Amino acid sequence: MPINYGSQIEEHHAVRRAAGMFDVSHMCVVDLSGEHTRAFLRKLLANNIDRLQAPGKALYSCMLNERGGVIDDLIVYFVREDFFRMVVNAGTRDKDLAWLKQQAQSFGVSVRARPDCAMIAVQGPAARDHVLDLLQGNLRDCAAQL
Repeated sequence: MPINYGSQIEEHHAVRRAAGMFDVSHMCVVDLSGEHTRAFLRKLLANNIDRLQAPGKALYSCMLNERGGVIDDLIVYFVREDFFRMVVNAGTRDKDLAWLKQQAQSFGVSVRARPDCAMIAVQGPAARDHVLDLLQGNLRDCAAQL
């Protein structure tokens, strides 16, 4: 995808008014799995991971160091009780992965970077409706419940 389509200011306003699509494949996707993944995230994140109860829901948070300082901001997705997916910033990928792996050991949590995952972000107040319009059948029904 191009960096932009014309004026960046006009693009910004279009997304704020309706919807826009962005290639965010440069972001770092990390899969976290294991019986104690939720407990691991309770220790690691500033926000309350227990707010995520339904599969497909996401939470914005900060990843904290041992003193409560911010390492990075991220989004974590609840897939199932023993599997969460995290998206961290590309620029801090190596530092974030090292910290995650170090902290995960005592919880028995597997940390797996997923460079094979591509991501397209659809954002804006009309984004959900536009995406649902593209889906059919059972896939649309499942997505509509999120």
